[in-house]
Parts: sequence; C-alpha cells; structure tokens
Amino acid sequence: MTAKIIVFANEKGGTGKSTLAMHVIIGLLRMGKKVASFDFDYPQGTLTHYIENRNAFAKSMGVPLPMPIHTAWDEEKARIYTPRGQIDKIRTDVDVIVIDTPGSTNQLAQEAMVMADVLITPINDSLVDLDVLAQVDTNTLKIKGPSHFAQVVWSTRQQRMIERKNPMEWFVVRNRLTYSKSKNAQLMTVLLNALSRRIHYTLSGGISERVIYRELFLKGLTMMDLKENGLNMPSSVSANTAKQEVVALLQNIFHQDDSQKAA
Repeated sequence: MTAKIIVFANEKGGTGKSTLAMHVIIGLLRMGKKVASFDFDYPQGTLTHYIENRNAFAKSMGVPLPMPIHTAWDEEKARIYTPRGQIDKIRTDVDVIVIDTPGSTNQLAQEAMVMADVLITPINDSLVDLDVLAQVDTNTLKIKGPSHFAQVVWSTRQQRMIERKNPMEWFVVRNRLTYSKSKNAQLMTVLLNALSRRIHYTLSGGISERVIYRELFLKGLTMMDLKENGLNMPSSVSANTAKQEVVALLQNIFHQDDSQKAA
C-alpha cells in the first residue's frame, strides 16, 4: 500500500487552505481511512493549531474523536530532515497523507507539490484573487496568460514526469461563495471554466461562506463531525449543505462513491 498524497497549495494566504485541509482530513478519517497530516506552513501553523484544539476538546469533553497522525514542521526539523524523507517513512503505513503548505511558492511548498498525487488550490471567489491562476486584462477582462503560480504547477508536473511519477491531478476550489448571483460571480464562473481548459485543472464545486467554520476552529471540530454523538453540533439545512460541499470534493478526489461514508 502506498498512500495517496494530497497537497493544499496557493500562492496567496487567507484563502481557507488550512480549514479546507482539516475538513478533508476529518472526512477521510470518517470514511475509515488512516490519515497522516503534515503542516509545512510554519511558523503560522494554522492546521497544527486546529488539530491541537481538537485534541484539547476531545479530552475536556471525554469524547473520542478521529485524529490524524500529525507532524508539525519547524526550523529544527528542517535542519535535520528532508520533507520527502519524512513522508516516505510513513507512506506505506497510511492510506492518505494530507499536506498544508505556506501561502507562497517557497522551496518547501514546491517540494510538497512535486510529491502530490492531488493538488488542491482554494481561491476566494473574487476577481481580485483570480490572479493566483491567471493574468487578466483589466480593460477587457480576458485572460492574457497563466500566473506565476500556474507556471510553478506546470514545472511541478514536468518534474513529476522526469521522476516517472503518475500525472498529478489539480483541483481548484472556489471558496467563500456567496448566495447572490452577482456579476462578479458570473464572470468568475466564465473565466475559471475557460482557464481550466487552458492550464488543465478541474474546477471542483465550491465552499460557501459560513461563519460557523470560524466558530468550529476553537473546538477543533469540522462539519464532517456533524451528527456525531456527544458533540452538540448545530444541525440545520445550512450545516448539512456545508457538509455535502466537502463530501462532493472528496468524491471528486477519489472518483468513487465510498466518500458517501462520510456523509
């Protein structure tokens, strides 16, 4: 058994990478998969803090919660180990490895991307954030060419070919979607679909803007914990919809229906 490696990467910070990574991790655990996680986004370490909050909440409430085998990268580890070496150590012991990267394309992020079987790039649903994928003409609002980040992804794919690895799948996830059908949202749909054919990614559904995501962070909980005994999670149409958005992403990643186990 060789674990599938899922990497969350975006050249910009503040796009919800760590929150989405945590939801995918817990969704996979709820599917019965053995998951290891790596937080390469130090010193910020949002994913690490999320998991620490989850551990603390589980202990304080006496509620068993599924946990990944987690590694928080730091300067000390960076002096001693290589990311690939540490991931190779555990790759045959788990089903999936999820890696959160910094909000930049530094060397550590690029090393993670070369290892990725699946790359997930969340972007805020705004024309301002579209430049992480493409250069857009400000007058015509037409795509002029791929962005620096898209070129890095292309180089990553080339490196994987050199190393005789399987092709990497790239998913772009629209994050913080709003309910209003604004001109901005409609234009984003047109541009992202056009761009997907040009730089070869799959546009995967979307994650709506919900205050509850920020509230759950303090307890280390996710929407994937919804309806679990002893957690007192909010149950509403909105919460169920939020959960199904993550389930849909998992279905895209694994191309199979067993992700319904997380539903």
